[in-house]
Amino acid sequence: MVGIMYKRGLLKFSGEQLEGKHDFGVDPSVARYIASQCKQIIEAGCELVLVVGGGNLIRGAETTQASGIKRVTADQMGMLAGLMNAMALTDIFEGEGLRTCCMSNVFATQVAESYTFRLAENRLQNGRVVIVAGGIGRPFFTHDSAAVSIGLELGCDVVLKATKVDGVYDKDPKKFKDAVRFEKLSYQRALESAAIKVMDKAALGLAMEQAMPVVVLDALTDGNIIKAVRGEMVGTYIS
Repeated sequence: MVGIMYKRGLLKFSGEQLEGKHDFGVDPSVARYIASQCKQIIEAGCELVLVVGGGNLIRGAETTQASGIKRVTADQMGMLAGLMNAMALTDIFEGEGLRTCCMSNVFATQVAESYTFRLAENRLQNGRVVIVAGGIGRPFFTHDSAAVSIGLELGCDVVLKATKVDGVYDKDPKKFKDAVRFEKLSYQRALESAAIKVMDKAALGLAMEQAMPVVVLDALTDGNIIKAVRGEMVGTYIS
């Protein structure tokens, strides 16, 4: 098997990607596909942390704009949506033969283990995929920011940001046919360009501050995730 470049990585999925062919909830076929890709990563010798958003169930910012719900409450609802997705993925991953641990930064011990650095480290070293839910447990921080923060805390070598497009473009490729994809991009340019919205600016700022490389890729294209872990040029490499 081709060797890997990264010994430990964090993979961040949006909740919307879990919808698959549906308009709401989790598409089991998508979850099983993600499990198959994660299994390849583990078998290649890379330890894996997974963070998943909750946009397929609820979006905190949109909720507070459309109702009388406070931003803090809406963000907490978004964290719980991410926890629900993490619970679903844990069962599906286990069903696919992938040893998995669901941990939460929101206090929810009846459904998930409480996240601690030492416990997560132990689970990773024992070959489990560690799914961390609930963001960082505080409002005003997106799941993107949580992914970078948790990736740094657990000593990950890279953050793989899964999107619906195959990397970062100079403008929205769905709206502009002449949009140009970057193979490599500096943190500074990604932060300064208002047109680049593929990742939360606060998350990118933290990645830049701590020199954490970020790879933005289409993870639902077969083989992309394992290629990225091997260090092959997939999507856009931000550093």
